[in-house]
Amino acid sequence: MLTVENLSKTFELALTHRMTVRPFDSVSFHVPKGHFLGIVGPSGIGKSSILKCIYRTYLPTTGNIYYESERLGPIDLAQADERDILLLRQTEISYVTQFLRVIPRVPAVDVVAERLLPLGWPEDRARGEARAMLERLRIPPALWDAFPATFSGGEQQRINLARALIVKPRLLILDEPTASLDPETKEIVIGFLRDMKREGTTMVGVFHDRDAMARLADEVFDLADWNRRRAEAFHAYNG
Repeated sequence: MLTVENLSKTFELALTHRMTVRPFDSVSFHVPKGHFLGIVGPSGIGKSSILKCIYRTYLPTTGNIYYESERLGPIDLAQADERDILLLRQTEISYVTQFLRVIPRVPAVDVVAERLLPLGWPEDRARGEARAMLERLRIPPALWDAFPATFSGGEQQRINLARALIVKPRLLILDEPTASLDPETKEIVIGFLRDMKREGTTMVGVFHDRDAMARLADEVFDLADWNRRRAEAFHAYNG
């Protein structure tokens, strides 16, 4: 479903002097359909940057990201046209971050229902599905017509999850999806993600919560270990 080959990202920083930062270099992994790959490593090593490259928030510096799309067929997300990326985001790729970015002064139910409209759902049916999703994620009905900007951190995270999960994506990218959640809601989310895996959703994610990672991931990609082994191989090759 997803194959990452020799992925690298370079950032050019201009502080007191110009500096080049490459958080990860020549990263490769493969994720079969319906599997969850967890990415681990210390803070600042580039875990979230890898996810952003897959979603194309960042344009990779080098490498390829091959995805088996339902609508477009095999496609390299690192090279694809922006219109194709937008279509895939609307229809089959979802991304959950720790930060809610939505249009201000739009009710929560409409923030969630909006994800279904590009798929051809009638507005009334989309809002009904959004209400069901909000209820499942324990957002009180009194908040359904309120503005998410006024919500607590945990409530905003549940809106993020509702928007990502309601479209039942083929590829789900998760960056700390259980951050700010209370234990009961975290259990609901883990159960939801397990159900989606059984239905064939492929997932790549970063968790600081190692318990959640262990319960969801089929395989763990240790970025620090990858970097260490690459460095050892480089030094051995160069004597």
